[in-house]
Amino acid sequence: MDALGFCSTRGAVAAALIGVLGAFAAMPVQGLTPADAESIYAVTDADREAAQSATTVHRHALAVKRADGTSAANLRGTLRSSSGTASSPGGSDPIQIQWPADLTYQGGQVLQTTEHHAIYLRPNGFCPISACWGNPEGFLRDLSRSDFIHITDQYVGTTADDRYPVGRRASFSITPPHDFSKGSTPYTDADMVAFVYAVASKTGKTGYGHLYHVFLPPGTDECFDNTYTVCYSPDNLPTFFFCAYHGSVDFTDIGHVLYTVEPFMNVEGCNEPPGTPNGQLADSANSVLSHETFETITDPDGLSWWNDGGNLDLRGYEIGDECQWITFVGTTVYGLPSRFQVDEKTYAVQGEYNNARHGCTTAP
Repeated sequence: MDALGFCSTRGAVAAALIGVLGAFAAMPVQGLTPADAESIYAVTDADREAAQSATTVHRHALAVKRADGTSAANLRGTLRSSSGTASSPGGSDPIQIQWPADLTYQGGQVLQTTEHHAIYLRPNGFCPISACWGNPEGFLRDLSRSDFIHITDQYVGTTADDRYPVGRRASFSITPPHDFSKGSTPYTDADMVAFVYAVASKTGKTGYGHLYHVFLPPGTDECFDNTYTVCYSPDNLPTFFFCAYHGSVDFTDIGHVLYTVEPFMNVEGCNEPPGTPNGQLADSANSVLSHETFETITDPDGLSWWNDGGNLDLRGYEIGDECQWITFVGTTVYGLPSRFQVDEKTYAVQGEYNNARHGCTTAP
């Protein structure tokens, strides 16, 4: 189906069946354990209309890692966004580098607890999670049990353990392609909001107690709007400016909903270097997912914890932005992850800004 070969097409019959199932109701997939129970949905015209009439409260992007910083410069004028800080190979460990500008509380909502819900977009109904995204739900479960997540204690006002559990899994069968390289139209944020609405409106799981993560398969582009100029589009570099983002939106009927958009991360400009403990595909997805999760917890609506000054042009940066380091392998730019461990499991992801230690860490 796509150049990377991670997803396959099984024909119109399967796609039609999935469409029929989703048109009536969310149906559980048979043969899955309760922890992995999956419901299949389809977007209706009503879902699209709800998305079009919704009000965007906040949208904050993680910029592509480029050595010249052009993507971050493009985004900075329109929304608060991160830019990479260059580091040569063999340079300082990011956990040791101290920023002189802590985050400041602006008075808004934070998430003392929330439930994660994964939404997978599957080309023609097929895209194995392990092959397309790694194990994002497993990562979120471990993150909730880790010391790493307790960096947020100081920002949200609780020290409780395991306060960010994993809830429902949903999927949609999509008809590819949605990318510039094949001459097709990329998705937009309005499409992402429609996917989220289709699930949230049926489950009733809305508000600050729920966070939806929309995972895009390989070879799928997505842009902020239908001008198609600020996008995740590794196949079209002039418009390739972000890797992922988190947002919040108000619907007229179901109220406030939080979500993140998680495109395929194992592409240059978004991924971690080779040799990470869970493989480049999984740890690249996990690193960006953790970035967006930490930022949603501490600043879901753009009114809570972010940098409001300092002398390093960091104004507007959220908890993950100041720690978005880059490194080079030859001339290729990658993220520069730190490691954290849960039981015997090791992950390689970026650190998060820790006011208590005035730097980027993976533990309180």
